Amino acid sequence: MNPITQLYYRFRRNLKAFRLYLVLSGPGLVVMIADNDAGGITTYAATGAKYQYHLIWFLLVLIPVAYYVQEMTVRLGAVTKRGHAEAIFDGFGALWGWFSLIDLILVDWLTLVTEFVGMTAALGIFGVPAWATVAGVCVLMGVIVVNGRYWTWEKIAMVFCVVNLIYIPGAFMVQPRLSDILGQGLIPNFPGGFNGELFFFMMANIGTTIAPWMLFFQQSSVVDKGMKEKDIPWGRADTLIGSVFTVVVAVFIVIVTGTVLNGVEITDAAQAASVLMDRDRWLGTFLAIGLFDAGLLGAICISLASSWAFGEIFGWAHSLNNKIREAPAFYINYFITLVSAGLVVLIPGAPLVLITLFVQVVAVTLLPAALVFLILLLNDRTTMGEYANTRTQNIVCGSIVGVIIVLSTLYAVSTLFPSLFG
Repeated sequence: MNPITQLYYRFRRNLKAFRLYLVLSGPGLVVMIADNDAGGITTYAATGAKYQYHLIWFLLVLIPVAYYVQEMTVRLGAVTKRGHAEAIFDGFGALWGWFSLIDLILVDWLTLVTEFVGMTAALGIFGVPAWATVAGVCVLMGVIVVNGRYWTWEKIAMVFCVVNLIYIPGAFMVQPRLSDILGQGLIPNFPGGFNGELFFFMMANIGTTIAPWMLFFQQSSVVDKGMKEKDIPWGRADTLIGSVFTVVVAVFIVIVTGTVLNGVEITDAAQAASVLMDRDRWLGTFLAIGLFDAGLLGAICISLASSWAFGEIFGWAHSLNNKIREAPAFYINYFITLVSAGLVVLIPGAPLVLITLFVQVVAVTLLPAALVFLILLLNDRTTMGEYANTRTQNIVCGSIVGVIIVLSTLYAVSTLFPSLFG
């Protein structure tokens, strides 16, 4: 076979593999990029303004952390064909099942409120009233989910994922010094020393990169998509690519605010966008558009995570492949969750910024329990067979749980005894 023929067949094999990936991709990319939601954008923007580039190394560490955690949901969903809520009820009984479900409902609903906070604030920059944003988003999300096909919903979500990358050109527009980014950002350091504020920011960054709702969403998404055991390698690749993208976008947001807003007290991403708008119209517009897209993408996924979980527990039809008349309870739950969260944003005087920042910390505080359930389920060799956790995976995932518990404890101690850390 001559070299040209070999090259042709190699190209065909690669093209076939790429097409197969496009068919099977989605859950990993969507859940990871959606994790850069409105609360996440606020967290990253505030991190850059407060610490400039100094915590970029910490964000990069979160790439393997996010991958190892979410990859477990791919295996569990593909092997058991059950969503995460159903798997916990079956594996640990009703007591722990309800504990997990209530945990999910609380964090999901609060996080959904922060998505509306971000979206209303983003469009408010352009003069759009909050009520119009809430109404428009609810209608748009309703249209997206009632089409009766999971595949259509997923591809629409992927379009919003692409828009989430708008922060990358924004970082190049501010022309940061590469030497400063490499010198400050890639060498592990703790700016300002160990104190409650640093612990708060570190926990918030973990909480916006790995959240309980992500476990429920991706596993249910894998099941709804109909992925099988033979598709697990593709699901792993999809999750890894998504993990890289979510952290890369976070780093670019930190670069933008760390370069332009270093030392400015930032409480939310909309404020950052407004300040940037005064300095560079296009840069501020990019940040505002990205904030709205992040909130919308997060809302799309988080509202579904709760509805899927309820459907699994109560035995309702709970697939996006079902029409409204086929799964009325599923869609009713979806719209109640969505509309109630949107209405909170319209309450005069509601502490929206405080909610946005503390939801991330609440999420990471409740995360260890969710991860322990997940690890135990992945060690059930009777159910998982060859796809059960290896020793290495258990060590890595156990270490992640340990670090989160240590950070949570240090934050609590530093809050109660602020003088202890100086």
